[in-house]
Amino acid sequence: MENEFPQRKHPRLKHYDYGNAGIYFITICTHHKSCLLSTVGRGLAPAEIRLTEYGEIAEQQLLLLKKRYPFLNIDQYVIMPNHIHAIFILEKQTAGASPRPTVTDIVCAYKSLTTKFCKAAKPIDKLFQDSFYEHIIRNYNDYRETVNYIRNNPLLWNHK
Repeated sequence: MENEFPQRKHPRLKHYDYGNAGIYFITICTHHKSCLLSTVGRGLAPAEIRLTEYGEIAEQQLLLLKKRYPFLNIDQYVIMPNHIHAIFILEKQTAGASPRPTVTDIVCAYKSLTTKFCKAAKPIDKLFQDSFYEHIIRNYNDYRETVNYIRNNPLLWNHK
């Protein structure tokens, strides 16, 4: 009997090493896209993001990734009500005793730690969707467009 369910497309590029030095645009969504991480203020001034308790934990864990992964820089980020955008810069690193962590390894560790601390603060069944979106930033124009997208994301939220 053939599988009747559609097969999920793997979101990563085949044959690409996501442990390579490079610049990656990451989007992580909350489970069922629930608005758990922040609120976006509306008014005459630029949109203001107010983090919830979960959002504060999410930001803290995002910034702590640098200690866990010294070759990682978080270049830009925004914590929206139901998703997080970030630019990860993986610097060149000399090979060590174990394989270099990939973007997926970093995001999985981030989601796991954030969920653990959020559950300790206030019980929640599931915080994030299982997967995440990534885009490999290939040139300066791509980088500038991505930075502008992240910076303008709160303004776009007001139009929903």
